[in-house]
Amino acid sequence: MRRYAFTMIELVFVIVVMGILAKFGAEFLAQAYNGFIFSKINNELQVKGESAVEQIAARLQYRIKASVIGRNPSNNDFKSPTDIVTTDRDKYSILEWVGVANDSFRGRTKPLWSGIIDIKPSLAVAGAKTLISPETNTTAVNNIIQGLSPSGSNTINDAAIYFVGSNSNVKNGFGWDGVNHEAIYPIGTDSTHIDWLVADNNFSGVDVYEYYQLSWTAYAVGMDDWNATGNNTGTLKLWYDYRPWDGDKYTDGNSSIIAEHVSTFQYSEVGSILKIQVCVKSTFESMSEGNYSLCKEKTVY
Repeated sequence: MRRYAFTMIELVFVIVVMGILAKFGAEFLAQAYNGFIFSKINNELQVKGESAVEQIAARLQYRIKASVIGRNPSNNDFKSPTDIVTTDRDKYSILEWVGVANDSFRGRTKPLWSGIIDIKPSLAVAGAKTLISPETNTTAVNNIIQGLSPSGSNTINDAAIYFVGSNSNVKNGFGWDGVNHEAIYPIGTDSTHIDWLVADNNFSGVDVYEYYQLSWTAYAVGMDDWNATGNNTGTLKLWYDYRPWDGDKYTDGNSSIIAEHVSTFQYSEVGSILKIQVCVKSTFESMSEGNYSLCKEKTVY
């Protein structure tokens, strides 16, 4: 005898099985979808956070270690990072430092500026002294600085030198207050591009050390981009192309965006070692992960 239809028991069994699959299958798919979204968000934040700390660390690697300060953007007060107490870290949200002109230091066969300096008596002014940096190709250094500056107008005449071995505790000596720069000296070049001069063309009475570092810009990193309601917009910026020894503030320089949707930027200093932290938050607001934030840290020696 042939059957051409299901029995009632078979139909009930199929309906029950389909109901079970519908219940748990939908839940499984939802969990799989949530897991995919979370993984996607986590990977994106990993990349953004890692990129941010690497960009900052790459700049900090070539800093004049004695020059690093934390600044309060609301009143322009500044302190050494080691002097900023934990309760005030949010106030000193801007990290600043003077960078060594590393791009103009590297050459194909030898450094373009030697880092070694000596005193040369000047014939132009009785009793005056200028500095000479043997084996320094100031023409090539000038071209690199000019090429790196956004406007193309900066030259070696806008640069300054810091004597390695001088008083490294003088944080205000780099021009951070807009006036004092006794730790770093603006320079110029004569027509032969050999003699380096301070602003008054005289190093008489100045403590000169054998080794120096050359700089043409300072750098600043932080989030002082506030909206009308007083909340941080989460834009982490890098400021550059400004010279505190000439009285410039970081807001006088150019800026570029390092990362957006940043919830936290923190830094600390122990000796000459800096530790930076960047936390990036998710913008996926339709799920609970909308408040999810991931932090990346980097130690710079």
